[in-house]
Amino acid sequence: MRILLKSKIHNAIVKDANPEYEGSITIPKKLMEEADIIEGEQVHIYNITNGNRLITYAIEGQDDTTIAINGAAAKLCFPSDRIIIVAYGIYSEEEAKTHKPKIIVVDNNNRIIRKIGK
Repeated sequence: MRILLKSKIHNAIVKDANPEYEGSITIPKKLMEEADIIEGEQVHIYNITNGNRLITYAIEGQDDTTIAINGAAAKLCFPSDRIIIVAYGIYSEEEAKTHKPKIIVVDNNNRIIRKIGK
């Protein structure tokens, strides 16, 4: 078995941070669907702006462009920070040979500008 990149939302902009919320990252429904990330799925957040990294879970947002960092993670990512949201999957040796991750690149308004992969 191998752990490989499954999905990535690249260059997303944090629009809100709420340390009082009980955790997670809120991602617009459309971005989650395009990146093949489901609600409750573990995601890694790589903060391009300040280098912080964290692991949390995804929750579906209703807004088309707002990515919000919630709970303790709001101490590591701030509004206007540029981040990468990543999900990994476990694949058999055979699956790993042909696996292609789904990569979504977004603009400064978190709108899809390019899709790579599946």
